[in-house]
Amino acid sequence: MLRSPRRVIRHWAPSEIERATRPRDHLVAERAVAPVAPVDGARVLEFEQAEGPFRDYRRTVEVRDDRVVDTTTYRLDIPWFGWLFQWPVRRALRHRSAGHGVPPRWAPPDRLTPRQVMVLGLLAAVSMPSAFVNTLFTQTVNFAADDFGISEQGQGVAGVIVRCGIVLALPFAVLADRLGRRRMILLLAWLAPTLASLGSLAPNFWVLTATQTVARPLGIALDLLIAVVAAEEMPRNSRAYAVSVLAMASGLGAGVAVMSLPLADLGADGWRFVYVVALVWLASAVTATRKLTETPRFEHIVEAHQVGRAHVDKRRFAIVAGVAFLANLFIAPASYFQNRYLDDVRGYSAASIAVFTLATATPASIGFVLGGRLADMAGRRRVLATSIPIATTGLVLSFNVGGPLMWAAAFVGGLVAGIAYPAFSVYRTELFPTARRGQAGGFIVAMALVGGSIGLLLAGFLIDHGWSYGRTMAVLALAQLVTATIVYVTYPETAHRSLEEINPEDA
Repeated sequence: MLRSPRRVIRHWAPSEIERATRPRDHLVAERAVAPVAPVDGARVLEFEQAEGPFRDYRRTVEVRDDRVVDTTTYRLDIPWFGWLFQWPVRRALRHRSAGHGVPPRWAPPDRLTPRQVMVLGLLAAVSMPSAFVNTLFTQTVNFAADDFGISEQGQGVAGVIVRCGIVLALPFAVLADRLGRRRMILLLAWLAPTLASLGSLAPNFWVLTATQTVARPLGIALDLLIAVVAAEEMPRNSRAYAVSVLAMASGLGAGVAVMSLPLADLGADGWRFVYVVALVWLASAVTATRKLTETPRFEHIVEAHQVGRAHVDKRRFAIVAGVAFLANLFIAPASYFQNRYLDDVRGYSAASIAVFTLATATPASIGFVLGGRLADMAGRRRVLATSIPIATTGLVLSFNVGGPLMWAAAFVGGLVAGIAYPAFSVYRTELFPTARRGQAGGFIVAMALVGGSIGLLLAGFLIDHGWSYGRTMAVLALAQLVTATIVYVTYPETAHRSLEEINPEDA
């Protein structure tokens, strides 16, 4: 059910009539409609939306001798996150400038259509359970391992086993290229949180590992297909912006997992309650089932009988997959062993770990916004080549120092990593044709997890054999420098180009 329309009323002096009756051209582009008959002696002008995000939009200007009254009636359909945009949208509509064709800074570079706005909201809604499921085992493994008496190396092995479950994600990626993105997203939105919640019933550590070996890959597959739909639905100058929005939603989902960690302090097996929280996310599956539609680009290849016929550029795939592999040699262990480091080395409790994670990771949301806009406006390659080394330095430093400097290093590392993320992620979907986009993305994610698994095994081995966390992370971080170099030298620039320009076979 659509929400009732909202209204913004502005009052103008008679001397400002020219400004009041000028069509807007900022968040929305207006056009005048046919003249309206006078009402109670007032001259009435009306404007409607020519381009813009609103489901319904009408601005009425009543001109009287002593005043001008401007009333904007609008309805914006953003599932789950409409409340977040109420204030900035209202502020933009109250602004007295007609604009010059440039959207507000918080808005995407392109004007989205009502359909695109709704789809982005739906994708953000299902991004939350995807991130929650993907984060769940990483955040709780330390407490479950303590409960069951498992060493750091055993945790590393469990992490590798869970990551090997990526083979379960690949069929969904392939089927999305054959049966459609919508079907697979809805199936995964129901399955991932349901299966993740089974971890609460695990009688031992390895059964817990088994449940998440199934659930986590489904969350990864869901995240992958969300990125595919975002790339196919968004206009050319706003794909990285969409990734940044989805990353913020994912951050919220992961944040719920982190905020649930104090439940682990309720007892030796308090970590089980965190897994029960996964069932909350079935609400987003209900919304997506009701509203999500298939992407026009996939419908086009179905109508053209091109399903499964496009080819993947082997050089592009090798480069992107190689970068994913190298990057995760560091990213996976840095994330996976952070809680153990804070527990073993710094003596943090579950609640303290949650506070640290939220305080240092939340700034990544700011980074997502900045990174999405920078990647769309200045280009992806430049953003990545600059931000990857800075983010890596901050994160490595956070494993080598304590106190306020540790917090500051993690803060900077998380912020700059957030700036890098939209550009890093958007390449995985932009560089491949529609008929193979899901499949290519699936295998790239698989390569990322292989790299992460090797990083976890190596980190666990080194730490168990006396290496410090800081020294271990510094060695693994060398792969990040290679990653930044490969990106800058070999990646094509895709900003400001349509998917059909990047992949001519889609034209």
